[in-house]
Amino acid sequence: MFWKFDLHSSSHIDTLLEREDVTLKELMDEEDVLQECKAQNRKLIEFLLKSECLEDLVSFIIEEPPQDMDEKIRYKYPNISCELLTSDVSQINDRLGEEESLLMKLYSFLLNESPLNPLLASFFSKVLSILISRKPEQIVDFLKKKHDFVDLIIKHIGTSAIMDLLLRLLTCIEPPQPRQEVLNWLNEERIIQRLVEIVHPSQDEDRHSNASQSLCEIIRLSRDQMLQIQNSSEPDPLLATLEKQEIIEQLLSNIFHKEKNESAIVSAIQILLTLLETRRPTFEGHIEICPPGMSHSTYSVNKSVLEAIKARLASFHELLLEPPKKSVMKTTWGVLDPPVGNTRLNVIRLISSLLQTNTNNVNLELMELNSIGVILDMFFKYTWNNFLHTQVEICIALILASPLESTENGTITDQDSIGDSLLLKHLFLKCQLVERVLEAWEMNEKKQAEGGRRHGYMGHLTRIANCIVHSTDKGPNSALVQQLIKELPDDVRERWETFCTNSLGETNKRNTVDLVGFDILFPSHVSGIQLQCSLFSHHASHRMSANLSSSCTVELAPPCFLCKYGCLIGTLIWFCKGVWSWIVKSVLNLLKFSRESTAMQDSQQKAMCEIKIIQNPRVA
Repeated sequence: MFWKFDLHSSSHIDTLLEREDVTLKELMDEEDVLQECKAQNRKLIEFLLKSECLEDLVSFIIEEPPQDMDEKIRYKYPNISCELLTSDVSQINDRLGEEESLLMKLYSFLLNESPLNPLLASFFSKVLSILISRKPEQIVDFLKKKHDFVDLIIKHIGTSAIMDLLLRLLTCIEPPQPRQEVLNWLNEERIIQRLVEIVHPSQDEDRHSNASQSLCEIIRLSRDQMLQIQNSSEPDPLLATLEKQEIIEQLLSNIFHKEKNESAIVSAIQILLTLLETRRPTFEGHIEICPPGMSHSTYSVNKSVLEAIKARLASFHELLLEPPKKSVMKTTWGVLDPPVGNTRLNVIRLISSLLQTNTNNVNLELMELNSIGVILDMFFKYTWNNFLHTQVEICIALILASPLESTENGTITDQDSIGDSLLLKHLFLKCQLVERVLEAWEMNEKKQAEGGRRHGYMGHLTRIANCIVHSTDKGPNSALVQQLIKELPDDVRERWETFCTNSLGETNKRNTVDLVGFDILFPSHVSGIQLQCSLFSHHASHRMSANLSSSCTVELAPPCFLCKYGCLIGTLIWFCKGVWSWIVKSVLNLLKFSRESTAMQDSQQKAMCEIKIIQNPRVA
């Protein structure tokens, strides 16, 4: 029968390898060289394992290609060399990991002056990373003997690929004991202190960013490892060093320099935010950030971190009032002088994270500085900055919903409740939260009645108002909130009650319209809104806002955007679902017809072959 014949065509690489004068470049010019290498082509592997070939492959990775080459093919051979060396062929890994001359040649790339070629650096990092993963003991021993390794990593930390290599050194070694030895070695080399020193106004922005990201990832990796190996006798030395009060004080001292450098400030705040993160295991193999205001965190924030930050809260507050100077920004709807800026946005994120820890002395310090009042002023001043509005909303919701901090025996004393109750009173009395919500709402209604645009913060204002209502009815501080509402001036209290019944109630009804039976991410009963809804994605908003430009002035659609366009969107969704369903059915029918046609053709060909064999027995 015809399927007994071997129709597989031999690779052209096999033909080339039969020549004695074949060169490495000739093989690398073949399109299927990587495929053949990963398929463990014996002749090809034997050729690549020749000493001169391995040396050439490493040379392609670490040496700058000629400048006079066409840009399209200039990095062709370095790229293919990297792919061949990282194809995870055990024989290649063994030769690279065990021959010190090849390792020395590869390591010599770090001896180049800064800045490194980023593309070659990525090739170098990829090759060394797979060697660390596959030959951890040999590679770590080799790197330990190089007394300048950590110095060179710090020198080139501004190159992202070198930062990745450092993190690979922490993640690619799985056995607990070798990993602990690597941690101890890096800690003895003062890697944490040296990374912290980089977050300084005198360094450039790339070094700030990569040093900060390295420290953040070290924190997360260490904590994840602690969760996975809960019975480990040895603590993580890198995390322990980073959480020391003197290290945090050094970090803060660097950024509160005479010169206000936004890059250094934002990078330092990113580290602090990571230290203030709490995590909890949800199910096996998965860890997520614990939502703000929720208990059951896996561990509490280190007290030394909080103490170091508390001592500098006045300096952070000063940044809200006088951030690093930024030029006037002209937008399609007006002029920002000054714009919010990335510095102030990150300071507010830090305040929201501190409020999440629910620490009394921190709450009292924020109250004395009136930091909440300042960020509330910014909320109404920057009408269209929804990233700012989200963070301010989080702060207000945390103050309203945070339970009183309990002592070690689980009881709450008068002294324990002072910070919480005073900050909550401060929000209503000094910051006049209710009055400002009412004024902003009335101002918006007046503006819209005159034909103006709806304010960009109205969706967030609606959620803040609902959070106040919920805190009055069901929140952990409901008794105190009810008392504060009663103590409002009579006219303000009456306006608030009318507002909750009329304007807010009508808005909530519009926001909960069912769009043609399509489930949307809004609560079905907004009057019973939970804190988790108000803080829909604390961590996600942190990550998203951190990646934006420093101005952050673009408006996002407010949470109640569907109020005006709900029916239209619902109809479009219904129509699109129908069209999509028709397209899917058509494609499936077409594929079915194609398969049937192919099967029929195969059957016909098979039959013809069998006929020919019968007619001509010699073919068989």
